[in-house]
Amino acid sequence: MKKFALAALMVAALFAGSAYAGQIKVFLVTMDQMDQHWNNVDAGCRKAVSELGGIDYTWMAPDAKDDNKQIEIINNTVAAGADVLLLAANGPDAVTMALREAADAGVKILYVDSPANFPSVATFSTNNKAAGHTAGVEMVKALKAKGIASGKIGIVNINAATQSTVDREAGFREALEGQGYELLPTQYGEGDVLKSREIAANFIVQGCVGIFGCNEGATTGTGNAIQEDGNRIIGVGFDNSDSIRNLIRGGSLVCAMVQNPDVMGYMGMKAAAEEMSGGYKGEKGVDTGVTVMTKDKL
Repeated sequence: MKKFALAALMVAALFAGSAYAGQIKVFLVTMDQMDQHWNNVDAGCRKAVSELGGIDYTWMAPDAKDDNKQIEIINNTVAAGADVLLLAANGPDAVTMALREAADAGVKILYVDSPANFPSVATFSTNNKAAGHTAGVEMVKALKAKGIASGKIGIVNINAATQSTVDREAGFREALEGQGYELLPTQYGEGDVLKSREIAANFIVQGCVGIFGCNEGATTGTGNAIQEDGNRIIGVGFDNSDSIRNLIRGGSLVCAMVQNPDVMGYMGMKAAAEEMSGGYKGEKGVDTGVTVMTKDKL
């Protein structure tokens, strides 16, 4: 909370003087409704709305990570008269046609967490490649602390298209280069906890010494599989939830890269208001930061 309060003060200074006349309609569209991560993005948006006033705000999301469902929701926001769309894109290319139609209808587009391959006012997200690299460094550190200098490492990702997690995987793989470990082909669990647990359990059967989960669902599933195996494997992941904290507390995960989704939503909403008041004047790409959550930091 202290970290968010500090970020809020910085953002308040950044957007000082922003004002707009009348009501604007802003929609947040995320990848799904499952992850606590998206609830935190929504919380940041609502905090900004309470400070700004004059915003008709709605959060919409598919019930699962699905490009077609997200496209349908984007189209629905346009039909509902959206002025601004805050989007966390599931597939960066899949949604571009829907975004082009939204832009042609006059909708302003901003990205939170995961951008699409379509022009936007601004993007508020983690530097995912750098954060993935940090996750790789933490994996190597934990393995070597246990005297494990070689072995197989598995990666559980969402899919091969979501840019944020693709970048995390790239950073992780980069950090493992030349470290003496064998990185197995990535397996995809669609961010689903049960599917990710099955994938991680299979990696354990294959003799992996470490497993990396690229998002909340993948990390929770990985931690559950490691817990069921007796915590013999090094698990490193992403995001912050009650389940992930409990898995770290119990030794089933060494650490998780914690983003600041509330800051993404807060800054995104502030930028939306500024854009509608005469034009956003801030940075096009804003890194909202990441920290390493370990047992001693819980």
